Amino acid sequence: MRHWHLLAAALLSGLTTVLVGCVSLGSAPASAPASASASKSASALAFVRTGTGDLGVVVERASGTLAVVNTSRRTVLGEVAGLGDLSHASVVFSRDGASAFVFGRDGALTRVNLLTQRIEQRVQQAGNSIGGAISQDGTLVAAQNYQPGGIKVFDAATLTLVADIPAEYAPGKLSRVVGLADLPGRRFIFSLFDAGQIWIADLSGTGAPALTKFENVGSQPYDALLTPDGRHYIAGLFGEDGLAMIDLWAKRPVVRRILAGYGRGQEPLPVFKMPHLRGWAVAGRLAYLPAIGRHEVLVVDTDSWLEVGRIAVAGQPVFVIAQPDGRQVWVNFAVPNYDQVQVIDTLSRQVVRTLQPGKAVLHMEFTPRGEAVWISSRDANHVSVIDTANFNTLATLPLAAPSGVFFTSRAARVGF
Repeated sequence: MRHWHLLAAALLSGLTTVLVGCVSLGSAPASAPASASASKSASALAFVRTGTGDLGVVVERASGTLAVVNTSRRTVLGEVAGLGDLSHASVVFSRDGASAFVFGRDGALTRVNLLTQRIEQRVQQAGNSIGGAISQDGTLVAAQNYQPGGIKVFDAATLTLVADIPAEYAPGKLSRVVGLADLPGRRFIFSLFDAGQIWIADLSGTGAPALTKFENVGSQPYDALLTPDGRHYIAGLFGEDGLAMIDLWAKRPVVRRILAGYGRGQEPLPVFKMPHLRGWAVAGRLAYLPAIGRHEVLVVDTDSWLEVGRIAVAGQPVFVIAQPDGRQVWVNFAVPNYDQVQVIDTLSRQVVRTLQPGKAVLHMEFTPRGEAVWISSRDANHVSVIDTANFNTLATLPLAAPSGVFFTSRAARVGF
């Protein structure tokens, strides 16, 4: 009967998901001290009041820890330890935003429950991995691997292996895989760095994955993005000036080279850090792309895929990320300018603000509607929350060597 009284009280208080609280309350043993039961009850009911749309995670790379954060209250809710090597970790989210799938550099794939702040499943699926993706319907999670080269696909609910797809481009030769993204219809697209190829794996059938292979796409595709509408897959080429693009809406998709020779006639500069192209910014009909090794952001018309301008910036850009409304583009940099962030106004195409949130800025993530941006500064051991309207610092969260920042709003975005 105790549960029915709690249910009635909760319904009167306006809670719509009180059953979560009831389960937690009912799980306390009968012999538990009254104070402990009261504490658990308060904690359970507090959880009920927090929807997953307010949640996100920050990777604490030095300690193998994931900090769970609330983006509205700008607070750290708790930490999940035991995630291994997170030196190049990335995260995707389940459809309901309640679970984070963490891809560790050591090849581990971990499912973390954000509400209970606990590890639910963990598999050591490879020797060296740098990211992953979740399928459109949320049922499959894929990891892209350097060692062994290829992708592995898992059941999102259980992390049971569904498919192992080696990136074998010649007998006995496996390529490192980069640029993995989800496509409609339980498909994944990815690039083969060592082979100069792009593959699509279709897992919509009941048999083995069907593979479509695009060869000779260019030298060393090192990362890629999917445009917000899911139409264009674009891979950056490290071995040459230019990018490889596929129009996925075409009846017979082919690879098209774009921006070929954008650095031609200029002295090559050493590349201090590879740009992360998943952060390319598309604002309106224009795309803002980091120029490899150059102190420039390229401006590209997405109708013609021709360069229409360049914006000089403080250093070699790493992430070039647009606010959700496309009004501004934020840029961080490789060494020696890695303590700076610059803001580009997309109307004037001018840098309008330079910020210094802390040493070794590694990542930026906008809140779902873009009123604030969270910036991780690894060597300063904190995350700064910046107001995008006036550039004031709203909060500073002390965290150990923070790197990637990921919010659950990504669950509703293609390619993220």
